Amino acid sequence: MTTTFTHQSVLAARVVEAFAALPPPLDGAPPRLIDCTLGGGGHSSLLLVAHPTLEVIGLDQDPQARAAAAERLLPWGERVRIEATNFAAFRPEQLVQGVLADLGVSSPQLDGAERGFSFRIDGPLDMRMNPEAGETAGELIDRLEETALADLIYAYGEERLSRRIARRLREQGPWGDPARPRGTADLAYTVAGCYPPRARHGRIHPATRTFQALRIAVNDELGALERLLERAPDWLAPGGILAIISFHSLEDRRVKTAFLADPRLERLTRRPLVADEAEVAANPRSRSAKLRVARRLP
Repeated sequence: MTTTFTHQSVLAARVVEAFAALPPPLDGAPPRLIDCTLGGGGHSSLLLVAHPTLEVIGLDQDPQARAAAAERLLPWGERVRIEATNFAAFRPEQLVQGVLADLGVSSPQLDGAERGFSFRIDGPLDMRMNPEAGETAGELIDRLEETALADLIYAYGEERLSRRIARRLREQGPWGDPARPRGTADLAYTVAGCYPPRARHGRIHPATRTFQALRIAVNDELGALERLLERAPDWLAPGGILAIISFHSLEDRRVKTAFLADPRLERLTRRPLVADEAEVAANPRSRSAKLRVARRLP
């Protein structure tokens, strides 16, 4: 079956460079790498080409992404194993030489109206990375009290009008009632209405921060990242490489702090690696990507 999942991996050349010098396994087996966010298999395919004996364990909770990755990585046969899981719940069977995580939302997730990640195309208020489990964004809004909802929008979206937005959302609910479907366009319009008229037409849509906050909360993205930062160094063999691509300050601050404070790790990037002008021109979504790299100490 041919899938329609297409995604342009960010910082591709930087990622290949980050894993250029993988330590040899002590047991004489092929080097192994965990791709914590397999997506469509873009980064993994590049690394499989760069390292002819590399074995990849690809993790993803999105069934659409797994199907696309399985198709794309089919030429590498048994060198690839795909697991249906969130990286925060994964436990490797053996030490590996590399761990990669790309924390961004993929293009198919953003562009597919049925996933509810974007307000550019009207869709259901879902936002789940795993559409088969968990609470939707609409259900989350309905469940939270006004103060808790405001705190969430402020903490995860850094939205200064969070209290006004939370009050309006509670007044105009419910948002997750199947009998009264509400979509992303409705939510975006409601949030934008909390802004003064002159502030509704800037470079960034007024609903951007609120959508980010809801998506992070629905998927427990920061909690999952913190568990990865705690556990991933123990997945690595001595000299193994840990590389994480983040897309906003809430993620990047956590990665930077962990790489600085963790005695198991040596920072290899003092400043995050970012896309050059050519990549940004070819793939505007790479503009906010930041790659940090660390090495597992003996």
